[in-house]
Amino acid sequence: MATFAELPDSVLLEIFSYLPVRDRIRISRVCHRWKRLVDDRWLWRHVDLTLYTMRPKVMWHLLRRYMASRLYSLRMGGYLFSGSQAPQLSPALMRALGQKCPNLKRLCLHVADLSMVPITSLPPTLRTLELHSCEISMAWLMKQQDPTVLPLLECIVLDRVPAFRDEHLQGLTRFRALRSLVLGGTYRVTETGLDASLQEMSYLQRLEVLGCTLSADGTLLAISRHLRDVRKIRLTVRGLSAPGLAVLEGMPALESLCLLGPLITPEMPSPTEILSSCLTMPKLRVLELQGLGWEGQEAERILCKGLPHCMVIVRACPKESMDWWM
Repeated sequence: MATFAELPDSVLLEIFSYLPVRDRIRISRVCHRWKRLVDDRWLWRHVDLTLYTMRPKVMWHLLRRYMASRLYSLRMGGYLFSGSQAPQLSPALMRALGQKCPNLKRLCLHVADLSMVPITSLPPTLRTLELHSCEISMAWLMKQQDPTVLPLLECIVLDRVPAFRDEHLQGLTRFRALRSLVLGGTYRVTETGLDASLQEMSYLQRLEVLGCTLSADGTLLAISRHLRDVRKIRLTVRGLSAPGLAVLEGMPALESLCLLGPLITPEMPSPTEILSSCLTMPKLRVLELQGLGWEGQEAERILCKGLPHCMVIVRACPKESMDWWM
């Protein structure tokens, strides 16, 4: 059996990549070789800081010493602890990320109070922005904001952002590079607001609406009206009926359709009705049904047999992936 000393650098780097940031820094003290490997650019492409309550000076040290131009994606919590009072993420830190990390493409913020952080302070290189359980101000994402903010933004994930509402959704229309939108638990968004916003975002290629108060029928109707070129749809089946699903028939570019349970009502389309609608979608290659309780049932057999050109996935809702950068 090979010892650590006999392993090639590439294997050690792969092992080190699974270590939390704090442990990566600690192992750099083991020997000169490990110190050199910890300094390797490859090891600092993806950084997860949500595991720690971190003082601001520690965060600044990491930024200057390890991350800088190496950083591609960053995940961090909203509290940078300093004593008993925990200051929130600051505009200065956001601006520093933009200045010192020119290759930063993905930023995931968790449980953060961003009410005092203007969107203009976010790194302009971002292509993906994820907000999970974050607070934002009314001024965030409003349409009248500077149109040059986040010019490269292609994907935005809004997961349990309680202040997010129709006006914010309308403000997303100014991001002309946006191609992927995920709304999770955004209960203030209405069907009227969704319809009006999608009308100006016909360029979207992926839309996910999960755990919202919007009905699936209303969401699909807005999609069929305005997103004729959408490639991927993922939504919760709350309020889904056979006529509601039928509005997607003939969608010319749709490649992937995912329906998530577990809220099944008597109006829920039967497997035969789902099959009938899917057969009219010329480019559909993936049909995924999660949490509907159809695993191993007759429904799965009907869909797999009727859609031989598709990958049909029928399963329970999976656990959240730990590989957050994927």
